Amino acid sequence: MLAVKDLRINDQIRVREVRLIDDEGNQKGIVATREALEMAKEAGADLVEVAPQSNPPVCKILDYGKYKFDLDKKNREQKKKQKLVKLKEVRMQPKIEKHDLAFKTKHVMQFLGEGNKVKVTIRFRGREMAHTELGRVVLDRLLELLEEGSYVIDSPPRQEGRFMSMMLSPKQKK
Repeated sequence: MLAVKDLRINDQIRVREVRLIDDEGNQKGIVATREALEMAKEAGADLVEVAPQSNPPVCKILDYGKYKFDLDKKNREQKKKQKLVKLKEVRMQPKIEKHDLAFKTKHVMQFLGEGNKVKVTIRFRGREMAHTELGRVVLDRLLELLEEGSYVIDSPPRQEGRFMSMMLSPKQKK
């Protein structure tokens, strides 16, 4: 469907003949544009070109103001139903204590519960770079602490320079 501002109405329609649909939705066939305009004025409505790409263009007799309002209302409803997914990040170090890990896990669960994606990052400093396997152990422990089936692993643990990270997203509800 074309955007509302692209639709031509009444005198803006500059073709010789149009395929007409009346205000009840019945097809009237191919009619001269002047005749279609007169029919629209008799009905107290507008002649709106709804499919300009066809040959001849399809025009409909309808109340343009009400049509525009309904279209805007439908667009607003669609925007309302859209859910914006945010990316949250939880950072840790490989030498994290059990309580701290449980605390961070609770935050990850909260973010997933809100429907956000979570990036869990472990930062290695100095000599910790020699033992990057400890970071993988921490990430595996975090996954064990999370409720089973509440998340999907988008990207498994991956080393990127001084950081090891993985992406989690919430499990889709049916």
